Amino acid sequence: MSLSRRSLIAGLGAAALSLPARAQSLEPGRIPVSISARPIASFEPGNATKSRFGQLSFRGGLQLSGSHPRFGGFSGLWRSLEGERLVAITDNGFWLTARISRKQGKLAGLEEAELAPILGASGKPLHRSRYYDTESLAIQGGTAFIGVERAHDILRFDFARHSVEARAQLVPTPPALKRLPSNRGLEALGVLPAGHALAGALIAISERSGREDEPTAGFIMGGRQPGTLQVIRRDGYDITDLAFLPGGDMLLLERWYKPLRGVGLRIRRIAGSTIRPGAKLDGPLLIEADLGQEIDNMEGMAVHQENGRTIITLISDDNFSTFLQRTVLLEFELVQ
Repeated sequence: MSLSRRSLIAGLGAAALSLPARAQSLEPGRIPVSISARPIASFEPGNATKSRFGQLSFRGGLQLSGSHPRFGGFSGLWRSLEGERLVAITDNGFWLTARISRKQGKLAGLEEAELAPILGASGKPLHRSRYYDTESLAIQGGTAFIGVERAHDILRFDFARHSVEARAQLVPTPPALKRLPSNRGLEALGVLPAGHALAGALIAISERSGREDEPTAGFIMGGRQPGTLQVIRRDGYDITDLAFLPGGDMLLLERWYKPLRGVGLRIRRIAGSTIRPGAKLDGPLLIEADLGQEIDNMEGMAVHQENGRTIITLISDDNFSTFLQRTVLLEFELVQ
């Protein structure tokens, strides 16, 4: 990373991280979008031969840019069982669907890409309603769940039947969820997998529900044991996403921002056996990175299996500020 780019991000990133998505005119229906992709061959530019970072092995990445002004601001991510298809949401109420192309086993680009407005119950686009701040995504068994900050609601979509034309249905949530801080709401959603004692329950975790380094609030909804839990926070990290491993362990994606230093990320692994009402969740780090590596404002995470290997994919939210930030898509393998 050049000094000039590091200085820009470190000195001005605070403003970019808090920028609202810029207003755009309404585009009805599906919008084909051409996406250009620049390969990221090394996760650590200063050490190009290094591939192992903590418990993860870097498989490749892309810096993405789209032909439509709605492209960017990605805050939630999902990949299909074999990893071929990708679904992401923007933080201003749009779906992105695409097919992942590969070259010599590495990420090469996004093809057949389309943007589409996320629709409310009436068919009105969410970005024209109080549910405009869409920050988290989980898709399980053909059902998509989206967490909405500021409104502090969770929306359900019949994605298997209707894809991006699905209309939102409100998910019943506990009163405590409505009391989250306005811009520190639900950044992480996931459905506990088969085999877990609470299989099928929806887990939702707030970015930061208290003061610096206080535990943040989490919620277990549906299933046999609904309730609340807490996630330990430290070192200024906020929660930005979660994903489940096949065995039931939970991965937590976290991010910090500090003036004059820029941004950082880490991923923690939470034992599935500890996820229950009343728990305080914590676990070991899988990876930690900063601007010495090819990261940006990482907000979305997905897990899929590929030939028996566990693949972790991350995407960044550029806050629609392409001068200061980038949309990067990164792929890692979990080293067992």
